[in-house]
Amino acid sequence: MIESDTIKLLRECDAGIKMGVASIDDVLDYVRDEKFKKLLVECKDKHDKLKEEILTLLEKYHDDGKEPGAMAKSMSWMKTNVKLVMNESDETIADLMTDGCNMGVKSLHKYLNQYQAAEEKAKDMAKRLINLEEKLAVDIRCFL
Repeated sequence: MIESDTIKLLRECDAGIKMGVASIDDVLDYVRDEKFKKLLVECKDKHDKLKEEILTLLEKYHDDGKEPGAMAKSMSWMKTNVKLVMNESDETIADLMTDGCNMGVKSLHKYLNQYQAAEEKAKDMAKRLINLEEKLAVDIRCFL
C-alpha cells in the first residue's frame, strides 16, 4: 500500500506541475509588468526543480510520471485564451493564475488525503508544491 500510494501521489504532483508550467507558459508573453513576469518565471523555475526531484523518486519505482488530463488541459487553455481575447491585461492574467493555483492546492490536498499511506518524502513534495502554489497566489494579488 505504501509504494502504491507513494507512486500515485507523486504522479499527481507530476501532472500538477506540468499543468502549472503549461499555464505559466500560456500567459507569459502577455504579461506587461516586469515584476509580475519575474514572479511567474521564478515560480516556473521552482516548479521545474521540484519536478526533477519528483521524477527522480518516480524512477526509483520505475514509473514515468503522469501527463495532465487532456480535458483539463484543453479546458484550461480555452479559458485562458477566451479571457485574454476579451481582456488582455495583467489583471486578467492574475485572475486566471490565481484560479489555477487555487484549483491546484485543492486537488493536491485531496490527493494527500486520498493517499495517506504514501512515504513521507512524497507527502513532503506534495506539501512543497502546495506551498509554491499558495505563495504565487498571494504574491500576485497586487495585480488583481
